[in-house]
Amino acid sequence: MTEAKNCDIHDNPEYFFNRELSWLKFNRRVLGEADVKYKPLLERLKFVAITSSNLDEFFMIRVAGLKHQLDSGVNKVDAAGLSVRQQLVCITEDAHELVKLAYRYLKNILSELDAAGVCFCDMTKLNERAQDWLENFFDNTIFPVITPMAVDAGHPFPFLANRTLNLAVLLCREPGDDHAAVIQVPAVLPRIVEVPADGGKRQFVFLEDIIKHYCVHLFHGYTIRDVVPFRITRNADLSIDEEDAQDLLAEVEKSLRQRKRGQAVRLEIGKNSNRSLRQLLVHNLNIGEQDVYEIPGPLDATCFFRFSDLPGLDHLRYTPINSQPPRELADTSNLFDAIRERDILLHHPYESFQPVTEFVLQAAMDPKVLAIKQTLYRVSGNSPIVRALAQAAENGKQVTVLVELKARFDEENNILWAKRLEEAGCHVIYGLVGLKTHAKMILVVRQEQDGIKRYVHMGTGNYNDATAKMYTDLGLFTANEQFGADASAFFNVLSGYSDPPVWNKIVVAPLGLREKIKELIDREIEFAKAGSGGRIIAKMNSLVDKDIVLKLYEASCHGVKIDLIIRGICALRPGVAGVSQTITVRSIVGRFLEHHRIFYFGNGGDERIFLSSADWMPRNLNERVELFFPIEDVSHIERIKDILETTLADNQKAYVMKKDGTYRRVDKRGKAVNSQMAFFVEAQAANPEPDSPLEQRFKPMYRRVAE
Repeated sequence: MTEAKNCDIHDNPEYFFNRELSWLKFNRRVLGEADVKYKPLLERLKFVAITSSNLDEFFMIRVAGLKHQLDSGVNKVDAAGLSVRQQLVCITEDAHELVKLAYRYLKNILSELDAAGVCFCDMTKLNERAQDWLENFFDNTIFPVITPMAVDAGHPFPFLANRTLNLAVLLCREPGDDHAAVIQVPAVLPRIVEVPADGGKRQFVFLEDIIKHYCVHLFHGYTIRDVVPFRITRNADLSIDEEDAQDLLAEVEKSLRQRKRGQAVRLEIGKNSNRSLRQLLVHNLNIGEQDVYEIPGPLDATCFFRFSDLPGLDHLRYTPINSQPPRELADTSNLFDAIRERDILLHHPYESFQPVTEFVLQAAMDPKVLAIKQTLYRVSGNSPIVRALAQAAENGKQVTVLVELKARFDEENNILWAKRLEEAGCHVIYGLVGLKTHAKMILVVRQEQDGIKRYVHMGTGNYNDATAKMYTDLGLFTANEQFGADASAFFNVLSGYSDPPVWNKIVVAPLGLREKIKELIDREIEFAKAGSGGRIIAKMNSLVDKDIVLKLYEASCHGVKIDLIIRGICALRPGVAGVSQTITVRSIVGRFLEHHRIFYFGNGGDERIFLSSADWMPRNLNERVELFFPIEDVSHIERIKDILETTLADNQKAYVMKKDGTYRRVDKRGKAVNSQMAFFVEAQAANPEPDSPLEQRFKPMYRRVAE
């Protein structure tokens, strides 16, 4: 077989993009939604908040990791040929530009909101009634909470936790006798405060601006020379010694406490800040000038998440679109009967996530159900699935739950749920040493007249009823015995010392998934070499794995037509003559977060489709437990092909990558295709009872577990 080296691309950095810079390009595409003029104002504002939140995580994990490598003397280069130091230089340049653009868009949005009667006001321009209200609010609500902290020889610079908003104050008792102090803006109070307004308008001020305006009351006998807002981002990557940990839960809890105290990696500070205060912060935080970000507006734009959902402003948001009852469950209220009859495919958020929740609820109450086993990676803060699992255990069923404690930034939430499940009598597994369990699977074991029957759900997304309304995912219910046998073996591997079996249907990372993907690509190469064509469509969140990128290049060299739909990071360079000229890369950025992982292989006409929890990244293929499973129902294969074809036809929310790594919006000429809206229209058309939500047909009966 022809190897990838015949394409002359091995270890050639020209054919790879840097992971971090590719991620910044993705975040730039996300931010672009904030500048779409026809989008409702609060929806545009939300994309500024999303960009800000994404950048926080990027600095806390990716930038912090690179800085740690640099400090440790690591001198390796990535696939794109960039050293750690070079990556940090490029990241700094791109991130500064991204922040400038974000605040340019934010300024425009706030101006348009003002014209629409929603005003973020300057404290000095409020009328007397509003000023009196705010002074009373400061005296009675803010003043008792805040504590000014002096910074001098007797008062060392205070420790300030990760992502906290603060004010640096420069004050003096007499000319030339300057002093500094720090005030933490209390996170327990609303960041955006509404104040009384006239004429039907609504006006708001930021909490830090109120404190700044009245902080003279905190320093009697001193003159306030300047007040500067600032915010610190710290290294938040957990360091867990799993091999020597006697109690993984306790080890994660310990690491979470350390997260708040990590090394500072970014300082955000108000633009045109006082020079001496800036120097004080840079010195005490031990941070370089290149990591100081001057912000021409309110710091921490994530505050606009909550503001965007403020009641009374529906005219500035999208008209709500309700998920539809799944087409394949239109005439049933008993899920086990429906699944036993045939496999069922769900497409979220266009079709409701409720059947997945109902699957666990019905299992918890069904006297025929003997056992429930489930993986949990990220769940909502008030998860009905977790409550149902607890109820099942209290009802005497065998309940086994793998709660992944190392799900980044969901560790505290997962620890809470794990403890509650244990208290209810569930057998809780805290994950595997050295691996994150990212696979999505539920197994229900039921005693029926003809013996034991196993019902399985597998999906591309988390068991989170909240994010299921915003993330695009696919899920499969099946009672296929081979899937059931695989599911039983899978949970035995997770819960005990069982060696992995020879699987009937599924493929599991980290043992064999990369090899399976390469095998499937090799088959397309063979078909192309035999003159039968070769066809691959792969949809995922990120593509970074070097081995798979090289294999895709090899396939392209042999003429396999490859369309990649990659929402975020993509290390592959498309359209290069003799290397990747048959490969296209596009990204969909729209109202919902594209999240499903779908893989289509032409297979010489005998088409194969797989769904997976895994992206094609080293961490997914090497360091996580992931699932990759086939879709076998002919109607489901046709339906998923339609999903892929509609996505590839999108000319409203799609970007296409050029071979230099830049992205351009798809040409909008011709018939308009917005794939996300098309899927909603399709779900509505398939619903025989458009005015009867699924929740009214399914009536869960379970006792509420104490929260």
